[in-house]
Amino acid sequence: MTPYDPRRADVVADPYPVLGRLREEDPVHWSDILGGWVLTRYEDVRSALGDPRLSADRISPFLVRQAPTASEAVQELLHRVGLWVVFTDPPAHTRLRTALGRAFTARPIEMLRSRIEAIADGLLGRAVAAGEMDLIRDFAYPLPVTVIGDLLGVPPEDHEQLKVWSDDLASFIGSSLRTPDKYERAARGVLEMHGYFERVVARRRAKPADDLVTALLMAGRGDALGEAELVASCVLLLFAGHETTTNLIGNGALALLRHPAEARAWRENAGLAMSAVEEILRFDGPTATMVRIAREDLRVEDRAIRRGDRLFLMINAANRDPRQFAEPDCLDLRRHDNRHLAFGHGIHFCLGAPLARLEGQIALPAMLARFPLLAPRTDAPEWLDSLVFRGMRSLPVALG
Repeated sequence: MTPYDPRRADVVADPYPVLGRLREEDPVHWSDILGGWVLTRYEDVRSALGDPRLSADRISPFLVRQAPTASEAVQELLHRVGLWVVFTDPPAHTRLRTALGRAFTARPIEMLRSRIEAIADGLLGRAVAAGEMDLIRDFAYPLPVTVIGDLLGVPPEDHEQLKVWSDDLASFIGSSLRTPDKYERAARGVLEMHGYFERVVARRRAKPADDLVTALLMAGRGDALGEAELVASCVLLLFAGHETTTNLIGNGALALLRHPAEARAWRENAGLAMSAVEEILRFDGPTATMVRIAREDLRVEDRAIRRGDRLFLMINAANRDPRQFAEPDCLDLRRHDNRHLAFGHGIHFCLGAPLARLEGQIALPAMLARFPLLAPRTDAPEWLDSLVFRGMRSLPVALG
């Protein structure tokens, strides 16, 4: 049996070889380390994402297990995060998603194009002036956090503090495997973020503005969103609105730097933007894993899954399945097969996915155009300690 230890530094840096062996030798693999089943084949993962016998609510079972020993702060963390639409099932999921969908589509995504272009241009201009850049710190992170901050009405001076709280929360949401104090850190982060957005919601209720918080207040009236759900949804929008897109831009930049012929092709053909971002999402996407809980006993392949078992759906492994994609380990920006499992699939499709795609379609070619000789300054970027999120903490580059 292929050993699979997601805590190993070499697996974090490049999980694809070991996941590829699992996909071929043991596609429904029991992991003692994770305490659940690891699914790696495209068809199994795709089917599981839409299977009503599997629940997206991984918080409630965790709360039940933790309740006897968890601190009040950790229990509060689980209660608050459990209100996020991504951790709910119908009918609560349907009600929350409807309210969020109305708020998020209040302003057409395409109307944000000029603002995103201006932000990208400004960030790249700062790098020129500085003569150096950490691609994550100076570009991939500030671009999406500024965009979602604008949409939520969050002033720029608050972005860095929100990042600190968000990073603390990410250690729990991302299922960090090497961060022993992740629950306490996440509890502090979510408490601070909830307090922050409670104040924002109160201000918008008293004085509406042209932002997502006001739109969410308006959209929630017909769907009976409670105060806690409103605040939790604002926290989710801020958190998800930058975390995934930061990693999309960062992973995409690294893939392009490691495949200079593909970078040159995109630089010479702006029309590749849509297919290029889809290929980056397939090749090394920001959502590495999604977790589901079995509602009942079932079988996957020849394995018996018991009620309550956890299933780790390896999105990025599925997107490298040779049964689904020709030469899956090759980056090909002209690939037009968009059946990859980015941001989930089907009913789990992320509300912010169109915005994330647009930001990637603007940011990456802007970077390529401004710095045609851009090169990584290290062969070993600092990767996130996360089973769920695939991304880097740092990527220093030479501007050329």
